Amino acid sequence: MTGHIACTVTGPLATVEISHPGKHNAMSRTMWRELRAVFEQIQRDESLTTVVIYGRQHFCAGGDISEYAGFRFHEDSLRDFHEDDVWGGLRAMLDCDVPIVGKIDGNCMGAGVEIASCCDIRIASDHARFGAPIAKLGFPMAPREAALVIRAMGELSAREMLLSAAVLDAGEMKQRGFLNQVVVGALLESAVQACTERMRPLAPRAARLNKQAFRALAPADIAQDAPDLIASAYRYAGSPEHREGVTAFTEKRHPRFTP
Repeated sequence: MTGHIACTVTGPLATVEISHPGKHNAMSRTMWRELRAVFEQIQRDESLTTVVIYGRQHFCAGGDISEYAGFRFHEDSLRDFHEDDVWGGLRAMLDCDVPIVGKIDGNCMGAGVEIASCCDIRIASDHARFGAPIAKLGFPMAPREAALVIRAMGELSAREMLLSAAVLDAGEMKQRGFLNQVVVGALLESAVQACTERMRPLAPRAARLNKQAFRALAPADIAQDAPDLIASAYRYAGSPEHREGVTAFTEKRHPRFTP
């Protein structure tokens, strides 16, 4: 079944579901484009005061690797994927003035960590797991996405995830400051509901102005700080290491990397 991003509006609350049954809600290219469209629509809706984003059983297990062979091994199409599809969706979340609450359960990996990093408040179940083990697939995190994750979770955690393929539990991520709250799995829904209920009577214009201020005070876009990095970031597309990592995953075997 093809994945999708669904948005349901109930009064001032928008609920965004990441859904890709059978793939732990992994993000396809279409889903990244839908994520952008959904959050651009939310931004235009002045009646909304809060957004909750979630995935059933798993928040998001990363990218849909079954698609990768179709575009990852060519520099231009790889750049288009990260700079247009992925960053387009993440940028729409970051540009959204409506407060976003992340309801995080199960696997939150790679793309899931990036989406969670765009949330203003993050509440997780005690069995949520976080990581970005893409080194096993033979490729790095794209520069804009890495900058986003570093800003949200800190350089120490980002380095550990990307350089050692570490997977950290919710308690550890709470201790490191990435999560606002960790609850027993059965209480996740009620904890998120309590959070949105606290936010409901607050001044919606003030919240939007706060988010605009947060953006203005945030570090400059990495494309402005390091344009040469963006220009050269996708030259690895056709490398043997990249091909081996993705191919090994699709063939369900361990990759054979050489120095």
